[in-house]
Amino acid sequence: MSTAPSFILGEFQRTIDDRFRLSIPSELADLLGPEGADCILAKERPGCVSLWSAEAWQAKLDTGVELIKQKLHAGKLEGRIGQMQLLGRLLSTRHRNVQLAGRGRLLIPEGFREFLGVEPGGEVLVVGAAVCIEVWDPAAWLKYLQRRMPRFRKLFDRLSS
Repeated sequence: MSTAPSFILGEFQRTIDDRFRLSIPSELADLLGPEGADCILAKERPGCVSLWSAEAWQAKLDTGVELIKQKLHAGKLEGRIGQMQLLGRLLSTRHRNVQLAGRGRLLIPEGFREFLGVEPGGEVLVVGAAVCIEVWDPAAWLKYLQRRMPRFRKLFDRLSS
């Protein structure tokens, strides 16, 4: 009998230290697995990276890649080589395996630091995004919320009905 995954929720302000490490709140980090568990850090949108359990990420990725391979094999992607190359480039640089060290400490690797756009000593927001944890540049988070929050009720009603 399988159990439903936990909903990852919460918003926490954190500081990135001089070595690009930040502490993920334990109430969020514990939902990704035990200390030292493999996780995936992914580039989501400028100013935001997401942290997934490796198992959840790999299942999601494998499903999508398998569908694309089936379409390719069936000849349904003829004439779309440019799109395939773009997918390959983005997929090659989009995610990286990471581990949460003691007390939920996460090292933001090179390439992800620039995408996040936060300097050492800078503030970030750690946000539960139901299925993963997101790390946001505060200005990008505020801009995102201003665009999305007015649609919250409609989204909630659609997903819960």
